[in-house]
Amino acid sequence: MIAVALRNLRHRPGGFVATFLSAFLGATLLMAFASLLDTAATADAASGESLSTTAGVGGGWCLIIVAFAVTSTLSLAVRQRAEQVTLLRRIGATGPQLRRMIVGEAAAVALVASVVAVPAGLYLGRVLLTLMQNTGQVGESVGYVFGPIALGAGFGVTLLGSIVAGVAAARRTSRPTGTKAARPRVRRIGGVVFLLVGANCSVLTATLMDGKGIDAMATAGQAGIWAAIGLALFAPELLRLVTAVLGTPVRALGGVAGELAVLGVSQRTRQLAGAVMPVVLFTGIATGTVYMQDIEDKASAGAAQPDYAQDIQTLNYVVVGMITVFVAIMLVNTLIAATMHRRREFAQQRLAGSTRGQLIAMVTLEGLLVTVTGVLSGSTAALFTILPFGAARADRIWPDATPIAYAIIVTVAVALTGAAVLGTTRRALSGPAVAAIH
Repeated sequence: MIAVALRNLRHRPGGFVATFLSAFLGATLLMAFASLLDTAATADAASGESLSTTAGVGGGWCLIIVAFAVTSTLSLAVRQRAEQVTLLRRIGATGPQLRRMIVGEAAAVALVASVVAVPAGLYLGRVLLTLMQNTGQVGESVGYVFGPIALGAGFGVTLLGSIVAGVAAARRTSRPTGTKAARPRVRRIGGVVFLLVGANCSVLTATLMDGKGIDAMATAGQAGIWAAIGLALFAPELLRLVTAVLGTPVRALGGVAGELAVLGVSQRTRQLAGAVMPVVLFTGIATGTVYMQDIEDKASAGAAQPDYAQDIQTLNYVVVGMITVFVAIMLVNTLIAATMHRRREFAQQRLAGSTRGQLIAMVTLEGLLVTVTGVLSGSTAALFTILPFGAARADRIWPDATPIAYAIIVTVAVALTGAAVLGTTRRALSGPAVAAIH
């Protein structure tokens, strides 16, 4: 089955693009941050401390986001191959053989992505070092080192994460036909655990970290990220809830397209939940970090700051920038993969009488429900950071901040979702409907 996996990669490269990009971007980020540890080993004490702090915090959070992204993207890619898995079962393939095939594909994609990520990680690591030198956190004489820690983190974590994700996806996909899927207890338990951890960090920020100044960022930033991951794990349930609430107005305003959109979301909640997750992470992490930094800037204006204050500020913006780009690309990949998989479905609807315009409107409304779910959930996650940090740092729960930054974040989420969905749908609808059936 390993040979089958390699042939799949060779003959169906398009089916692995989203997984490859997620693994490539993840390996690039991990290598870039881990290279700062290689560099710290040859730097002076002060520079080494700044480099190690940036690598530890930034790389740690990137590790969590990368693992989450690779798992969700790979799971989506595997689910889209249900027909192939069914065919292999009919010709005699066993469950263990199918699992070896899927895990083998995941490992091969991760290995190739890690190799390609080496020059990108090296370049990005240099950019990080230059940024820290320009802000006075690292001495100008410190030379960049891209060594075994960077390569070990990039290859090791990406490969291990992809294999674990492949095993999880394979266990679900390779079940015998007719077997009832297990209840999603693990996912829900994980969501509850992450939310409880986020809530605990929020309480610590508002109580123990009250009056600690910029140090309160440590727990406040964690609160929003843990909460965002927790809510992302509840994406199917949240999407059903939003669809139930907004279903009536969507039907009323969208007509036939609205009715089809609500039915489509209701029947494809699991598949569309994969697109909700990156929107939650993007909105939650970006909003929480930007407003936390804004609160800190206003609270510390004119006051003496510790030496590491600049480190933290730089780290905040670097991490939120990189994670935002990564999650945004993950969102586009997920939506493109999910929409292109519906080419046959769209063709059947066209043969049944639906027009291209109605199908585009239907998918647009589906994208709207996905975006609303993700933005509302992400905004809720951001409050785990903003409210306690505002109480601890500015003595007010609701911060005195402009809504412009939030409006920009929401606009970016809507634009990314809309562009990915509409562009892919137009390509999926191109050509005769009869040809797409076969």
